[in-house]
Amino acid sequence: MIFLRSLAFQLLFYAWTLICAVLGAPFMFTPGLWMMRFGTEWSRVTLWLLRVTVGLTHEVRGREHLPSGPALIAMKHQSAWDTFAAPILFPLAAMVIKRELGYVPFYGWYALKAGMIPIDRKGGAKTLKRMVAACQARLAQRRSIMIFPEGTRSAVGVKVRYQPGVAALYSGLGVPLVPVAVNSGLFWERRAFTKRAGKIIVEILPAIAPGTERRAALAELQERIEQATARLVAESGGG
Repeated sequence: MIFLRSLAFQLLFYAWTLICAVLGAPFMFTPGLWMMRFGTEWSRVTLWLLRVTVGLTHEVRGREHLPSGPALIAMKHQSAWDTFAAPILFPLAAMVIKRELGYVPFYGWYALKAGMIPIDRKGGAKTLKRMVAACQARLAQRRSIMIFPEGTRSAVGVKVRYQPGVAALYSGLGVPLVPVAVNSGLFWERRAFTKRAGKIIVEILPAIAPGTERRAALAELQERIEQATARLVAESGGG
């Protein structure tokens, strides 16, 4: 049954994405935020498809911890679900994505048009400087920045070293750093086809104010996210 439900989602998801690939083409000639809003509707329907086929829903806690203005949002990354849900969880936020995604037909083109920020994960200091500059441009548009601090998806219970890019952004942007924990990997595992019914919990934690020394901020970010993630995993019966 789990396999059949997952297959139904996958088929419907591909059909919906194909439709959006066609409908999204005119938005390449509009302002970037128009494409962002179009992409948000793609995400909204994708989450709806997950609910009606697989029985997978989500709950968001701690929205009161989001600053009133733009912020740097650092979210735990366990599943492809995190990427699909991001535009719904944090409307209009510009996501830092790996450069290779920008080359993916339609998805990558539309993501770049919507203002997502590609980064070469193997790049050095110049890459970080370009990333900071691109993020500053998005902040000037009153858009928050979202980044997955591990740089890749990690399985439940596996700790991955947080990448220096998030620390560079924190010190270079001067906005609050918002940790976000999630237990999505319990229901949609890393690189897995099957999806389990249940409720993914996303928890937005209190922000780290600007001005903390960058290494201390990175350490605090990792500690907060990992502790909260472990608690959410245990709450949902994992771990």
